[in-house]
Amino acid sequence: MFDSLAHDGVKRPGAREMTVMLAALMGLNSFAIDAMIPALPAIGRSLHVLNENNRQLVVVAYFVGFASTQLVWGPLADRFGRKPVLSAGIILYGLFALLCAFAASFPVLIAARFAMGASAAVTRVLVVAMVRDLFEREAMAKVMSLVFMVFMLMPVLAPNIGLAILAVAPWEAIFWALAAYALAMLLWSGVRLPETLHPEYRRSLNWRDMAGAVWESVREPQSRGYTAALTISFGALVAYIASIQQIVFEAFHEPKLIGLVFAAIAAPMALASWTNSRVVGRFGLRRVGHIAAVAFMVIALVHAGVAFAGRETLASFIVLQALTMCAFAFTSSNLSTLAMEHMAPIAGTASSVQGMIGTIGGAILGFVIGQHFDGTVVPYLAGTALCATGGFVLLVLTEPRRLFAPMEADPQELEAARESPAIPEDLA
Repeated sequence: MFDSLAHDGVKRPGAREMTVMLAALMGLNSFAIDAMIPALPAIGRSLHVLNENNRQLVVVAYFVGFASTQLVWGPLADRFGRKPVLSAGIILYGLFALLCAFAASFPVLIAARFAMGASAAVTRVLVVAMVRDLFEREAMAKVMSLVFMVFMLMPVLAPNIGLAILAVAPWEAIFWALAAYALAMLLWSGVRLPETLHPEYRRSLNWRDMAGAVWESVREPQSRGYTAALTISFGALVAYIASIQQIVFEAFHEPKLIGLVFAAIAAPMALASWTNSRVVGRFGLRRVGHIAAVAFMVIALVHAGVAFAGRETLASFIVLQALTMCAFAFTSSNLSTLAMEHMAPIAGTASSVQGMIGTIGGAILGFVIGQHFDGTVVPYLAGTALCATGGFVLLVLTEPRRLFAPMEADPQELEAARESPAIPEDLA
């Protein structure tokens, strides 16, 4: 598939380059979040933030901005194509990163972070839509897992890159690095990325058509149910990113280990995404995704129990949090694919709607959990357990008769998987 011409007549890059490019585009978002973690105390001191919990707004404002424009980018991409819309979003991302670097007050920084997240939303919407343009069901899940595997390496690198920058320059330099990253991705995608939108799926910007696509994304039971489950689950991830700096600095009193802790938890997530790409085609989206959701819930409950019993140490936190995030990686990859399964004709808009709901809901839940930080890990772990449990309950309510169903249990799905484009051999 990757050797053929795209819809704009441009030959697609190889499968590995395409996967790495898509992951790097999503990495714009991850790097903008994770590189900030070690800089939060310096930002707070520089901009006179008295309440330490308010520093979480640097992360949360980005997430809220990230959610706010997803419903804009999707319809634009369905009308004008993926590539021009993507380029516009990357340019805005770079400009707002520079505005963050020049922010003279905390409110200005928060406003700029909101706008930066609003621009970065284009990567989430269009990467999912482009993968949906090219693949079906299990094949889509495999490619998304590989994209997320590369993407998940960013949390391993970003905090340490942030620490390295802080060792030689002020926190503003991190935003200069983000602007440079945006420029590099603008050039790479501009030269090598083809247009993936099928001409027959190009839609108008007529408000009735847009409203119809939005309504279909919300009305369709599988899209609605899995989006709701992902929304609650995503709250745990936002809470982790918002709270991890305070947990390491204040609960465990090990500020020098923030980069190591972040890497130790993020690296297994990348491994989980790679593993998912290997097993989902064999066992099916539902069996793998549903089992992962159970594991996510059980591990989060066990971890919360350890904390409530007063037995938590930094070592146990790293191990159990890494296991929790591994299960989350399996869960999110497959449930997000299931949410998009019936959305091919409106992939851009559906990706926008699902992303907007998931990010806004997750950001609110994560912020509420983060604001309960009291110097211990208990509020965070209790919140994570509640999110994981709520996500699994919604999953059960969405497809109670197909819970843990293997691919072979659904002849229609099995036949579609056989007819779907296979993953190219150089990605296998």
